[in-house]
Amino acid sequence: MIPWLFVGLFLLFVLAFLVAPTAVLVLQAFTGAHGFTLSYMSGLLSFQYRLAFENSILLACASAAVGLIFGALLANAVAAPGAPAFLRGFVTSFSAVAANFSGVPLAFAFISTLGSLGLVTQMLKHLGINIYDMGFSLYSLTGLTITFAYFQVPLMLIIIVPAIDGLRVQWREAADGLGASKWQYWRHIGLPVLTPSLLGAFLLLFGNAFSAFATPFALTDGNIALVTIDISNVLSGNVMSDPQVGAALSTGMIIVMALILVIYSGLTRHAARWRK
Repeated sequence: MIPWLFVGLFLLFVLAFLVAPTAVLVLQAFTGAHGFTLSYMSGLLSFQYRLAFENSILLACASAAVGLIFGALLANAVAAPGAPAFLRGFVTSFSAVAANFSGVPLAFAFISTLGSLGLVTQMLKHLGINIYDMGFSLYSLTGLTITFAYFQVPLMLIIIVPAIDGLRVQWREAADGLGASKWQYWRHIGLPVLTPSLLGAFLLLFGNAFSAFATPFALTDGNIALVTIDISNVLSGNVMSDPQVGAALSTGMIIVMALILVIYSGLTRHAARWRK
C-alpha cells in the first residue's frame, strides 16, 4: 500500500508540473482571439524564428559532438584496465560538479578567461597571437560551443563510463588471443557494442544544449538568435510581448525534444541487451 502511495504522489507531481504546463502551452499555441488557429505555429516558418531553430540545432549538434568525442576518450582513459583507481574517482567527482556548472557563473568564467580582455586572451597577445584578429569570438556560436563543452564533456563521461564498464574482459582477452590489435578490437567489437550507447548519449547532450538559456543569454546578451532567447524576448519584452508566439516556440521545442526522447528511448533499449 505504501509503495503505491509514493507512486501516486510521483504521478501527481508529473501531472501537475509536466503534463499540465505542456498541455496549456500547446493549447495556447493553437488558440487565438477567435478560437483555433494555426497562425502562431505557421509563424515559426518566418526567417527570424527559423534562424533561431537552425542556430539552436547547430549549437546543440556541435557541442554534443565535442562532448561525445572528448568525453568518450576521457571516459575510456579512466575506465581502462590498469588505470589508477584514484584517477577515476577524482575525474568522476569533478565531472559530477562540472556537469552542473552552467548559467551566469559559467558565462562569467569564460568571459574572464577567453573574452576580449580575458586572461588567456591577454597572455596569447603577449606571445604575439591575437585570436580575435584571427576571427575567433567568444560571443558567437563557436564561442558558445566551446563554453558548452565545459559541461558537455563531463556529462558525457558520467553517461558513458557505465557502458564502457559493460565491455566484458573476455571479449578483449579473446581478441588478444586471436592476434587482434587494439584498433581491430575497437573497430570490430568495442565500437559496435558501444554505438547505441554513444548515439543515446549524443542525443542526451543535444537535448541538454538545445534547451540551455542562461549561459548563452548571459554570454551574448541575447544577440544570437536562439529559440530559448526568442521565447524570453516575446514573453518579457516591453515591445514584442506576445505570449501566444512564446507558446508556439515552446511547442516547437517540445516537438524537437519529444523526437529526441523517442529516439533515445529506442537506443537505450537496444543497448541494454549488451549488459544482460
